[in-house]
Amino acid sequence: MTLSGGPGTAEETGTTRAELVYRAVRGRIGSGELRPGQKVTERGLAEELAVSPTPVREAIRRLEQDGLIQRLGPRTVVVTDLHDRAIDDLAEVEVALRGLVARFAARHATPEQLDRLDAVLDRADDALIVLTTRYRQGEDVERHVTALLDLMQEFNDTLEACANNPVLVRLLEQSRVFSRPERRARLLELIAADGSFGLDRYGSHRALVRALRAGDAAAAERIDTADAQGGLDALRARRREERP
Repeated sequence: MTLSGGPGTAEETGTTRAELVYRAVRGRIGSGELRPGQKVTERGLAEELAVSPTPVREAIRRLEQDGLIQRLGPRTVVVTDLHDRAIDDLAEVEVALRGLVARFAARHATPEQLDRLDAVLDRADDALIVLTTRYRQGEDVERHVTALLDLMQEFNDTLEACANNPVLVRLLEQSRVFSRPERRARLLELIAADGSFGLDRYGSHRALVRALRAGDAAAAERIDTADAQGGLDALRARRREERP
């Protein structure tokens, strides 16, 4: 894996190399590719990602602040072993921040953004009908599940834009218990085991948009907090079941 060369590089997207390194390493920690206690070095990461040591050092400083890595020496760090209590604490922060995003969205969302949220949900309703029908017919629905998850991610990204608070959104990104790739992988596993898993929660999204349109910040926060709590509880339970 490298971060240099080809289209969509840091220079072209306006994203710094330090940010790209940060996202790459954080994603690997979240997915389990980098395990708790595993040692990594600045030089090793720089060579693997084909970048200079400077953005690696900047990324590592951020990961230390996030509590995801610990420093052993001047240029050597290990992946933090997040125990259940730490994960529970982080989940509580993520849930609270998700609720705050909804609260701010109720204050700042534009009519165009609200229409976009409804349009995403309309497409999600269509996708869910197809998914449910195919599942009942015993067909492979992984492609349809993936499409639905894509729509839910689009909904969440649009909701975060509605909040018009980049600082809050960045804090939310840093506090996520599961990286986006890991969250998606676990959802796919759970839906494969139970075709109806989590699909009922999507109904709360319509209620959330209604609260946003009404400018009801308290209701929006309450709805999104409950949704975030339910989703995280299920994913964390799955993680605990997988532990030896």
